[in-house]
Amino acid sequence: FGRLFLKLEIEEKQAEVIDHFVKQVSAQKGSALGSVFVEATSHPSLFAFSEILAVPTVAELEGTDNSVHLEMLRLFAHGTWSDYKRNSGKFPQLVPDQVLKLKQLTVLTLAETKKVLSYDQLMLELDVTNVRELEDFLINDCMYAGLVRGKLDQLQRYFEVQFAAGRDLRPGQLGSMIQTLSNWLATSDNLLVTIQDKIKWADTMSELDKKHRKELEDRVMEVKKAVSVKKLQTASRPILTSKGSMKSTLNLVE
Repeated sequence: FGRLFLKLEIEEKQAEVIDHFVKQVSAQKGSALGSVFVEATSHPSLFAFSEILAVPTVAELEGTDNSVHLEMLRLFAHGTWSDYKRNSGKFPQLVPDQVLKLKQLTVLTLAETKKVLSYDQLMLELDVTNVRELEDFLINDCMYAGLVRGKLDQLQRYFEVQFAAGRDLRPGQLGSMIQTLSNWLATSDNLLVTIQDKIKWADTMSELDKKHRKELEDRVMEVKKAVSVKKLQTASRPILTSKGSMKSTLNLVE
């Protein structure tokens, strides 16, 4: 319950922050949006940006001299630290809080496809030079922030992901997700049919077992009755009365 409460609290807080920045960008235009984007992508409680990207004043930056700010916001919505390094000339210089945020988001992206992340891969993707720095980052900046849960294995040098928050859907990812869910639904339907068939088979076998048991019990009762009658016949013996007639009496022991 504690983890669930924490998750709900984080989501509620993020929703409030998103609403705040949506109102902020809706009231700004052009180059003025740049400073709002920096504030949003530096905020410690904000990790989703699709709602901000959907604001009309933000979309209007496309193809203008201020489109660099739009590209930066898209980077935080869908990209990683490696994406930034490969194309750093396309983006404004990031402030330290933005660097931290982008590295946190990079961990979420890596956790989407793998549940066991090697230290070597993480150190490469995050530009971390030693294990101590990596583990401190994962614990203090990712786990304590509620972004991921998992187990650090210092001996085997990997991070096993048990939970990871989701990121904004990338363009075209929705169709793929719908297809994946459709396949899962079809598999679930087939599994349900198989389970129902197994239940019917089990019910049939149960009825047959009950019928067989009833027949066996009836047979046992018949045998018991037959044995009782035979004992009764064996226990009785004929005696001669004073008038010379035959009379049966039970050979009972007093």
